[in-house]
Amino acid sequence: MNAITQKHSKIVKDIALNLGFDFCGISKAQRLEKEEKHLDNWLSNGYHGSMGWMENHFDKRVDPTKLVPGAKSVVSLLFNYFPEENYDDSLIKISKYAYGSDYHYVIKDKMKTFMQLISENIGDVDGRVFVDSAPVLDRAWAAKSGLGWIGKNSLLITKQKGSYYFIAELILDLELVPDQPTSDHCGTCTACIDACPTDAIIADRVVDSTKCISYLTIELRDNIPPSFKGNMEGWAFGCDICQDVCPWNRFASQHQTPDFEIKNELKEMHANEWQELTEEVFKDIFKKSAVKRAGYLKLKENINFCKQ
Repeated sequence: MNAITQKHSKIVKDIALNLGFDFCGISKAQRLEKEEKHLDNWLSNGYHGSMGWMENHFDKRVDPTKLVPGAKSVVSLLFNYFPEENYDDSLIKISKYAYGSDYHYVIKDKMKTFMQLISENIGDVDGRVFVDSAPVLDRAWAAKSGLGWIGKNSLLITKQKGSYYFIAELILDLELVPDQPTSDHCGTCTACIDACPTDAIIADRVVDSTKCISYLTIELRDNIPPSFKGNMEGWAFGCDICQDVCPWNRFASQHQTPDFEIKNELKEMHANEWQELTEEVFKDIFKKSAVKRAGYLKLKENINFCKQ
């Protein structure tokens, strides 16, 4: 790589650091051939359940140049959301990533600033920003750029701080120096597989979404199948079990983002208040939360199902 490319790569990584991203890695924008086969098999087996949108734009999912014409580099970014304290009511649990404001908006603002700073420091660069909002295999790109490895629970794990991260990407028409992938450090550990109460992790790095509590409480629009009664362990929105038991998350450190702090109204919610949750209270507590994705009626159903 020439000196200019190296200089541009350093600028990009410096911007990431200054904007508060925990890790930044770079990959060459090219077709993900290995991941393409994995995705095709996963879809063919119906592990995506009712998430029909996962079948759409297949080529764009595995080839960033189809998504952003002229793309040369994929910049992967990790943003920590590990909280200081858990919300763990005796009745209801929600995933840590949904404690505060919706991450889509918080990180997307940073990504827009990122693009502006690239233009100011490098020049006219074309590209797009992505925060879990388009057909991008974010975990695959993060692993390819050396930020971590895909664990047995199919999540990206970093050796330094575990797996409680949001992943974002910049796909740019700018040539940058690619980073090298790291090795897998799960070894013989099966903690995530053993702890999953619904047996959703059916093989190494293969999750059957139709059995996953996160899918059942968020993506599934139908009623949760009766066969899962007694296995939800109180989770009403998402699930952190496979991350909570992962040994690498003993290195997780508290995030420094006020927007992700657990809301006082949520912190003060108790069992009887969850059972009596009204739509008005739902809209007030979760007006800027990722929990809105499930919606009031779905959340109420999840709460009632958790009690069974």
